[in-house]
Amino acid sequence: MKRIIFASLILLVFFSCKNEKQSNTKLNVVTTTSMITDLVKNIGGTHINLQGLMGSGVDPHLYKASAGDVTKLAKADIIFYNGLHLEGKLVEVFEKMKTTKTIAIGDALDKKTLIGSEYFASNYDPHIWFNLDYWVQATQFVVQKLSIAIPEQKAAFAANGAAYITQLENLKVKLKATIETLPKAQRILVTAHDAFNYFGKAFNFEVYGLQGLSTATEAGVQDVQKLSAFIIEKNVKAIFIESSVPKRTIEALQAAVNSKGHKVIIGGSLFSDALGDLGTSEGTYIGMFQYNVNTIVNALK
Repeated sequence: MKRIIFASLILLVFFSCKNEKQSNTKLNVVTTTSMITDLVKNIGGTHINLQGLMGSGVDPHLYKASAGDVTKLAKADIIFYNGLHLEGKLVEVFEKMKTTKTIAIGDALDKKTLIGSEYFASNYDPHIWFNLDYWVQATQFVVQKLSIAIPEQKAAFAANGAAYITQLENLKVKLKATIETLPKAQRILVTAHDAFNYFGKAFNFEVYGLQGLSTATEAGVQDVQKLSAFIIEKNVKAIFIESSVPKRTIEALQAAVNSKGHKVIIGGSLFSDALGDLGTSEGTYIGMFQYNVNTIVNALK
């Protein structure tokens, strides 16, 4: 019942506000996660009014829109969201809007290439930003959508997109060089939840999350014991907390390992479902990715 009321409220505000935009104002663009906000900012630049709903440390799986968010969504000309059921209840709202203003970044990708999961609502792992090739495709997708919305700025969007893709390609080279310094036998990444499977597939890491693809699922005692036994067997040196997930589960895992006479450290906090603070290097997608890889490699050496 609460979901129905929430969706109805957004739709009511949407239809009451949709005609308020003046023709001489910039396009109002709203984004959900901080990764998408950063992506659209790099492409749209000064040609759009951009507002992101989720900031640093926000877990999109559990996100609940505020009254202010409802108004932002209603007044938006375009809403970019991840899709693949990452944003929980918000996705239901976007799907019910059924307008061209709601654009899922996940639609840029061939679903056949995605990691599937029978345990997640969409049957796909939604953490697509951890595959740099996917993010290149997402960049091209956003360029296309913004160019349709503001055709007079098509050249500017294309140039911004091309420049950003070059940055992503350079980042990929740097990350591979850093990862190559870590022996393959030590490339075992244990984190709070299954956010890094695309990263693992792209950079040849074994990845294990204490929780599932969504942080809405809880890790049980058996999950902790099973993973602690694996850590001991593989002599994993470090495990990692995540900036948008409570650290208590990883601390419980560390305690379980240490209680069995094997020492494992917490190697640092990784950015998984949200970027770092605005104004910092980690507050950008590229800076976040570089920080994560440096943290992982340094802790596992």
